[in-house]
Amino acid sequence: MSTVAAQPVAVFGCRPRVAGGVCFLEDQVVLHAAGAGCLQLHLEQKWHKFIPGTDKSRGVQALAVSPNRRYLAVSETVAEQPVLTVYELSSAPARRRRTLAAAELPAREAVSLAFSPDCRYLAAATAPPEGHLTYWLWEKQRLMAAVRLEAPGSGVCQVSFSPQDNAQVCITGNGFFKLFKYSEGTLKQMNLQKGEPQNYLCHAWLSEEEVICGTDTGKLILFETGELHWETSVEHKKPPRELEEDATTEEYESLYVFSACSSSDVPCGLASEDNGSQQDSLPQISAVVAYSKGFACSSSPGVVLLFEKTKEKEVYKESQEIWLPQDLFRSEPKTSGRQDIICICFSPSEETMVVNTNKNQLYMFTMLSTNLMKEKAAYFSYLNFPLHSASITGLDICMWKPILATCSLDRSVRIWNYETNTLELYKEYREEAYTVSLHPTGLFCLVGFSDKLRFISLLYEDMHVFKEFAVRKCRECSFSNGGHLFAAVNGNVIQIYSSITFENINNLRGHSGKIHAVKWSADDAKFVSCDTHGAVYEWNLLTGKRESECVLKSCIYSSIALSSDAKIIFAVGSDQTLKEISESLIQHEVPAFDVVYTAVAVSYSGHMVFVGTSLGTIRAMKYPLPLTRDFNEYRAHAGAVTKMSITNDDLFLLTASEDGSIFIWKVYDKGGGILKWVKEVEYAEEVLIMRSDIEEKSQAMLDLQIRVKELQTENDYQLRLKDMYCNEKIKELEENFTEEISSLKTKHEILQAEKEKQELQHQFQLSELMNKQAREVQKLESDSNQKLLMENEKYQELQVKSQRMQEEYEKQLHNLEESKNKAMKELTEYYEEKLNEKSVLLEEAEEDMKQQLQAHEEIKKQIEEDEDQEILEIKIKYERQLLEERESNLQLKGEIGVMNKRLNSLQKELKERNRDTEEMRLEQQKLQGIIRSLEKDILALKTEVQERADTIQDKEKHIYDLKKKNQELEKFKFVLDYRIEEFKKQIESRENDIKTMKEQIHEVSKTFIWPLLLSPLNTKMTCTQLKLNITQLQQKLKATDREMHRERQKKQNMETLIKRFKTDLHNCVGFIQDSRKMKDGIRELYTKYVQQSDSVSQGLYTDLQQEYMRQREYLERNLAAFKKKVVKDQEMHQAAYMRIVQENVSLIKEINDLRQELKVAHTQIHDLQSTLRLTKKKQAIQDTASSTELLSSPAVLRLNAEKESEKIIEMQQLEIQYLRDQIQEKGQVLAVQPLLVGNLPKLNLERSHKTQQQ
Repeated sequence: MSTVAAQPVAVFGCRPRVAGGVCFLEDQVVLHAAGAGCLQLHLEQKWHKFIPGTDKSRGVQALAVSPNRRYLAVSETVAEQPVLTVYELSSAPARRRRTLAAAELPAREAVSLAFSPDCRYLAAATAPPEGHLTYWLWEKQRLMAAVRLEAPGSGVCQVSFSPQDNAQVCITGNGFFKLFKYSEGTLKQMNLQKGEPQNYLCHAWLSEEEVICGTDTGKLILFETGELHWETSVEHKKPPRELEEDATTEEYESLYVFSACSSSDVPCGLASEDNGSQQDSLPQISAVVAYSKGFACSSSPGVVLLFEKTKEKEVYKESQEIWLPQDLFRSEPKTSGRQDIICICFSPSEETMVVNTNKNQLYMFTMLSTNLMKEKAAYFSYLNFPLHSASITGLDICMWKPILATCSLDRSVRIWNYETNTLELYKEYREEAYTVSLHPTGLFCLVGFSDKLRFISLLYEDMHVFKEFAVRKCRECSFSNGGHLFAAVNGNVIQIYSSITFENINNLRGHSGKIHAVKWSADDAKFVSCDTHGAVYEWNLLTGKRESECVLKSCIYSSIALSSDAKIIFAVGSDQTLKEISESLIQHEVPAFDVVYTAVAVSYSGHMVFVGTSLGTIRAMKYPLPLTRDFNEYRAHAGAVTKMSITNDDLFLLTASEDGSIFIWKVYDKGGGILKWVKEVEYAEEVLIMRSDIEEKSQAMLDLQIRVKELQTENDYQLRLKDMYCNEKIKELEENFTEEISSLKTKHEILQAEKEKQELQHQFQLSELMNKQAREVQKLESDSNQKLLMENEKYQELQVKSQRMQEEYEKQLHNLEESKNKAMKELTEYYEEKLNEKSVLLEEAEEDMKQQLQAHEEIKKQIEEDEDQEILEIKIKYERQLLEERESNLQLKGEIGVMNKRLNSLQKELKERNRDTEEMRLEQQKLQGIIRSLEKDILALKTEVQERADTIQDKEKHIYDLKKKNQELEKFKFVLDYRIEEFKKQIESRENDIKTMKEQIHEVSKTFIWPLLLSPLNTKMTCTQLKLNITQLQQKLKATDREMHRERQKKQNMETLIKRFKTDLHNCVGFIQDSRKMKDGIRELYTKYVQQSDSVSQGLYTDLQQEYMRQREYLERNLAAFKKKVVKDQEMHQAAYMRIVQENVSLIKEINDLRQELKVAHTQIHDLQSTLRLTKKKQAIQDTASSTELLSSPAVLRLNAEKESEKIIEMQQLEIQYLRDQIQEKGQVLAVQPLLVGNLPKLNLERSHKTQQQ
């Protein structure tokens, strides 16, 4: 095998239309279908783990994760047959545990999968009309049961297990909802479908018995044990932003419709039909999933509704709407919010929800925010970043930065970072993008659209079109390695442009077919291209002519690659080979083994070659190219590989495919580990930004600073109001606490008196119970002594009977053995006679077989002789026909030679005429170019005149603006003086407030602390409450002191700042006449006095104060509520205690009565049991007597008698053991009785329990 290896490091893509396509493995690990396998993605750490699918599969059709998150089931189709694969996710690379395949099923793919609650069984459903439900024991690869699903039409089909029953399976689809139960190797239907059949698109189990289903008409139907329990219909939802827009434009639209109807002859009905057509179609419940509070479903495009359980008639009620966000980087932002949601899943802790759409996008939503948000509508956010939703047509990398650019048929251009695995830039256009090329600096890119070729600047947060070229449907473009030139394919012509002056330097003509790929040499001196007519041309850019060519018309080339020295060209095409071309000749051809190669890439070191196939696999091979199957093949994409590229350090391989996925591979050498580049590349960090963007941001900063200052003044005023409110509230709380303390004291005294009364009653009741117990113990002792004497007598009688029975059974056993031996002898004699007869018959049959074989051989010889004669005759006939055909072929070859000569002469004439026409066209183009250049010069001169006039006007406006700014600064100075006076007034008011607070603290200490010292009867509860109040007040005092110190410091700082600012302003005003100095002075003022950190810190400080005050108010309210609850709980506890005491008294009386009744019942049961045993023994003796009489019957009847006797012996042995156990128990009771004099009597229920069992 090849020593070159590759490992996927990151995958950007998501496979659409996969059942259960997204699921959580942990709270931060998401698994979804991507490419030809599955991808594990960590949300915080951003690592990717790819699980490849099976070989020669069409991609993943359905996914399912086991309830314990250890196993993953994947449905694929291999050779038009469904294959189910189970992976073990706990191992480091996911290990393939089992593959399940049922060749007898007619379906081509499994549409839905589900694991049982204990993870042992797997259910799979195939799509109707040939639908089947299969039930697997997957660990043993055994198909336990299969059922055919008779459905009226095709559509979506889903299967799931009950959350706690392995045998119960639910399946829904177009026209059916069925519950199956597995028992004795078959799946039996449990429910009967009633009413009209509906198209069920999805379902989910809410409990052991409840299943919620969604239909294509927007209905949610709840089934309980298979029967309809609840039903509701969901209305079509519109996004909140669209509703706001509709409200603003409603009046205008109504007027427009009215005027159109009145002015034109068209009736008003048509206008209403147009409005109706604009409305969306009926809602469809495309996905449903259950969670702890209820369930979530998607009813309309771009929305998920949360339903929560209620106790009202409506079992579930809608609680929240969660919408997909509008993507502002799209050409039509509204379309991003109208995607169909296919799959919904919750994390194990239900903190996050992830959603998969029909356009390959993944969104997430944090569920913790639902409790905090008061608004009904919320919005999703991208799981990581937006992904491609169509085939990727272009991919390129640059030298200066670790980025790659991609373009797709979804009309978007994206810039990815393959080191951080992030999306840096993204923009969608109105036209489809066919090709992309990055400038070596990574600051510009070329994109070929359906209408034009655009030169785009990659800004910090946007893509800006800098220049447009009139090249329609440019399928290939490429920057040179130096970046000073770029090539663009225009039809069959390659146009070379300068990336500095944007002039068309050269046009390379000669291709007859569509050009599929172009490549630059390392020194930009050579240029290689290939086309669909099998031509590979090497161009010299200095002369603009072809240096070499290699034409193979039977091959349609799709991709080429150049070695670092530009001597070897690697080309792939439709003929299923990889070609090595040098010096205009094909040196080597490596077969593809029944696969079409679509892309090729060569490392800069020249030791590695990577090839992409039409099946989406990647092959890594060593150079020189192997002729045998010596390469490593990796399963990656679900579609054909469109583009491949290797980074300049040979560490990463980048691949793109028709399925819209991008793979980043790390290249390894199995012999020497990771391949290392000789030069360590230091990537640039420079970014382009527009001047207008900087000006907008600076203006926004100024506005925000002014807003911060305004908010500060507002917050100060609100703080004063809150202080007043808090002081009033403290007074009210003090009054309430004093009242509660007095009421609690009175209640405490009442409770103590009641307690003393109850203690006296309990003592009297205890004395009566002790006396009763002593009497009952004496009675029990006398009764038990009498019973023991009776049972001893019975035991002696039973011993005598058992000895007699043993002697009788020994005699019977001896007789049975003798009869058995006789029967065995008779049977052996009978079967020996039969064996002799059969052996004679076998000998006769063998003789017949020998005779038949001899006859068969004679017939065979005759047939062979006849066939040889026929073969000779046929051979002679065909040899004659061959001679005739060879003569006719020679004649045709002569005619063909004459025709070829004529063709060659005609082709030469055509070439000469084509050359003449091309020369004339070139002369015409040159003349047109001269005319255009002259026209451009005239326009340039006109624009220069206009620009100079504009600059004069701009300078005059600038002088006027500076005068205005000077006036505004003087106003600003006046405002600052006024603010200083206001701050002084605020400090004086704060000092007065502090004095009042100190006086209040002194009063509180008098009212609370002195009564505590005087009154010795105060409880611990009152002390703790007062201490808490004191600590709260002290904390408030400290907080106010701190605020006072901070504001004093602020005041001093502000005064010093204002003084400095006045001096600097005075100096700046002196430069009014000189505009440049004035401008520099204002910039210095801005840099000195405007600091971003100050504004941020002030904003944070105000936010912290607000949050502190909110939390404080919240805690004070909770404290008051808890105190009220404590009082209520004490009252409830007392009432419950009295009730329990009364119930205990009545229960004790009932227990004593029941004990007396039990004694009587025990005596009756014992008497009945003794009579029953005597009758059983008599019946057993009679049965044994009848068995002895039947000894003279045939041998078959004697065997039955033996079994009956064995059963009788076992029964009697059990009775003997039972009697012995009873004797032991009675002996133990007699030994223990003197110890149980002072305790309550124990209920002897063991014997009654044993008798009931027998």
